[in-house]
Amino acid sequence: MDELPAPTISIPASSGSTWRCVASSFFSSLTDPRLFQIFALGILLSAGAYFRDFSIRPAQVLLTFAAGLAMQRGCWRLDPSKRPSYRSAIITCLSLTLLLRADNLFAHPCAAAAAILSKSTFRFEEKHFFNPGTFGVVFAIVFLPGTWVSPGQWGQDFAIAGWVVMLGILVTQRARRADISWTFLGFYHQLESGALLLFAFFMISDPMTGPNARRGRIAHAAIVAALAYAWQFGLYRTNGLIWALFLTAPAVGLWDALWPARKFEWSQNGGSDESVPVSKPEARDVSVHGDVSVHGDVSVRRDNALHAA
Repeated sequence: MDELPAPTISIPASSGSTWRCVASSFFSSLTDPRLFQIFALGILLSAGAYFRDFSIRPAQVLLTFAAGLAMQRGCWRLDPSKRPSYRSAIITCLSLTLLLRADNLFAHPCAAAAAILSKSTFRFEEKHFFNPGTFGVVFAIVFLPGTWVSPGQWGQDFAIAGWVVMLGILVTQRARRADISWTFLGFYHQLESGALLLFAFFMISDPMTGPNARRGRIAHAAIVAALAYAWQFGLYRTNGLIWALFLTAPAVGLWDALWPARKFEWSQNGGSDESVPVSKPEARDVSVHGDVSVHGDVSVRRDNALHAA
């Protein structure tokens, strides 16, 4: 990424400039891939519950979100330095309601709380060790009675699979992680299941738990696909995709060590890992050419005339 020339920051004097800064901040936040993922998963949950009879009760959905969001709020106290946001927690809760089934009301909220807590308790090199949704599902089927994963709920419908693919492409392209999704599908060779496509585009592609480098993501997709295939068709065990992603989590650290690369970070105003936030003390000493952009709470006015003055 090319370095910008030494910028100077000035606070907008006019109300018009202030409103432009507010508008810039608002619309830049809409570029966050997590918002697209929430929208896509919400569509899948609504459509599945209406058209496919997902057999999940409204009370289970409400309890999942109540427990997940409450745990997320509690986890902020463990790491106050992180910017508070419920977006990732909402995605985890949606994933659990799409995949996990139970014959009781306590399994879903317990799984959601465990999934969110895992982000703070299981970490390596400032990254989540496990995909939260995967951890929540594994926690439920191992420790909570009356729980199961129902991949057959998606059926073999080509239309549903097509929608999952299109929504998945939208999300992974926004987060720059489409390579790991397509690599996994290429190695796995089983494209008829809607659950498989959901896993490929919404779980293994999680930028916070996958390898940082492209070569690492390709290697990881290959090993996850191989283990899932062996688990499902060699050992004739169920939930091969979930277990493969869970058991290969330690390999992410190996790929990052072999192929070092910059870690993905959710930016303050969006989801790009290439943005460079400017702190308030630094903002007083820099100037950029162009229009107005917002970094945190600081308005950066890119104006040659002011710079020359």
